[in-house]
Amino acid sequence: MRNPPFLRSLLGMLVLSCGQAIAAPAPYSTLLVFGDSLSDAGQFPDLTGQSNGMRFTNRDANGNYAPVSPMILGSRLGIAPAELGPSTSAVNAALGLPDGNNWAVGGYRTDQILDSITDTSDVAIPPGNPGAGLPLRNRPGYLANGALADPNALYYITGGGNDFLQGQVNSPADAAAAGARLAASAQALQQGGARYIMVWLLPDLGLTPNYSGSPLQGALSQLSGVFNQSLVSQLSQIDAEIIPLNVPGLLQEALAEPAQFGLAADQNLVGTCYSGNSCVENPLYGANSATPDPTKLLFNDAVHPTIAGQQLIADYAYSILSAPWELTLLPEMAHSTVRAHQDELRNQWQNPWQAVGQWQAILATGAQDLDFDSQDSASSADGRGYNLTLGGSYRLDEAWRIGLAAGVYQQKLEAGEEDSDYKLDSYLATVFAQYRLNRWWADAALTAGHLDYGNLERTFALGVNTRAEKGDTDGETWAVTGRLGFNLVPDTSAWQLSPFVSADYARVKVDGYEERSDRSTALVFDDQERTSRRLGIGLLGSVDVARTTRVFAEVAREHEFEDDRQDIDMHLKGLSENDFTLTGYTPQSNLTRASLGLSHELTPGVHLRGNYNWRKSDDLTQQGINLALSLDF
Repeated sequence: MRNPPFLRSLLGMLVLSCGQAIAAPAPYSTLLVFGDSLSDAGQFPDLTGQSNGMRFTNRDANGNYAPVSPMILGSRLGIAPAELGPSTSAVNAALGLPDGNNWAVGGYRTDQILDSITDTSDVAIPPGNPGAGLPLRNRPGYLANGALADPNALYYITGGGNDFLQGQVNSPADAAAAGARLAASAQALQQGGARYIMVWLLPDLGLTPNYSGSPLQGALSQLSGVFNQSLVSQLSQIDAEIIPLNVPGLLQEALAEPAQFGLAADQNLVGTCYSGNSCVENPLYGANSATPDPTKLLFNDAVHPTIAGQQLIADYAYSILSAPWELTLLPEMAHSTVRAHQDELRNQWQNPWQAVGQWQAILATGAQDLDFDSQDSASSADGRGYNLTLGGSYRLDEAWRIGLAAGVYQQKLEAGEEDSDYKLDSYLATVFAQYRLNRWWADAALTAGHLDYGNLERTFALGVNTRAEKGDTDGETWAVTGRLGFNLVPDTSAWQLSPFVSADYARVKVDGYEERSDRSTALVFDDQERTSRRLGIGLLGSVDVARTTRVFAEVAREHEFEDDRQDIDMHLKGLSENDFTLTGYTPQSNLTRASLGLSHELTPGVHLRGNYNWRKSDDLTQQGINLALSLDF
């Protein structure tokens, strides 16, 4: 966008470190940025000598420039600080410092942004400044000379404002053409091999200090909308994961409720600025006021955001990227419920069989704990749950017992940096059969269930506060489990030891849903399906420690065959035609499970049982305790 006088210092109050201060998933190999001054990381020399490169936002009290949004976003994604620096800095070249991956240059129009990708990155003193046009440095563009894009990187594009400010846009047709040119940059990246491309929609130029209150405000707002309509339409046709950022919608929300974003509610946020450069300096929080504070203001100068605005946009971008890291855990919640239900059944099967022709009823309750460690593309999460199980079995003959069981499970999962809150109520029904003849034994169970995700609250940072987007959905599950074992000792022995093999299949479907609000941050998620296919080997043992008391234990090692990283299709609620697919949780290939229990006969035919269950893979730990009472009749 339009640049302030090139030799003028920018003052501010806040500095943010771009080091990797936050431990978070890091699914992208790096972050590459293309655009204009809204995302320029410091291509131009800072002639005050206080920093290596000048940026188009406020300085802090020590003279350091606040970071722009892609620098903040890259830091949160775990990208090394050197990679977030400018690509074509003359200062870095003179000092022998490596070039970064930020190709954005203050003053660039949409045609120059495209050139920085496919042709040449030119850094020259921008228009409106002494020495305008004087070349400082150039180098081949990112994809020049047949170079290929990194398919695992995240690409970040801003642009369009300078087409207006430099007189290239004077009609709706001009605005539409400029929007198409910015989309062409995303297209060029896709053709070079890029997969994940994040693109700003152009902020409403009428709502900037440069035009607010002027005769041009209405026309600039209208043309900004035409630009965005063209941009969005063109982006929807690109065969890549194009992630649009509804920046104008976000900034309008900040202006409507400034206090919610930490901004001054009693100040004219679009008619004043922080620095006083080409606009009216805010009398209360401006750089030369008695209480300077850029975090209270939206604009640093006539068109560029303060650190507060840059932080809002970075948080907004991160909230979209991080959503699948949490939402792909919803099927895992259901899988953990099914596993807990199956554990309860297996433990119940350790009770002595009732007589032929008799029933055995069971009442059980329990609690579970679930812990997901952070992955490259999934958030850490902690869950807890409770259950009630009712059931019964009937003994057909000496070799067979069949039964039914129903379970109600309540589960809560807190995920991500801001403790998003996801709740699941599961209603499971199971039919099972057991077989034993001589030393051979087998069991199998078929489970079906309804999943009620009644409260899904995705919470994320947005400026100085947090925001929650809420929704709800349903789902379904069914599963089959079976074991075949051989008892190494006679049934008459006080202790038993049986190796076994196991097979498990489970399928979970979570219906798609949309978050309830109409805000810029609200998302819509498509259906998710996650299938588990496991084979295992294990050892089951028990010992009678007294005439009426038995201790039993089981340990098994299972291999998961469905261990591909999970994807989720999604889009911004306000941009329904621009859907994209992002990656999330990766199931683990191998899992170890174990259980330890105690069964005590209170009176003939009445057994009290307690047990502890444990499952562990590289990134998942599931634990549970159960207490059950069974009655033969």
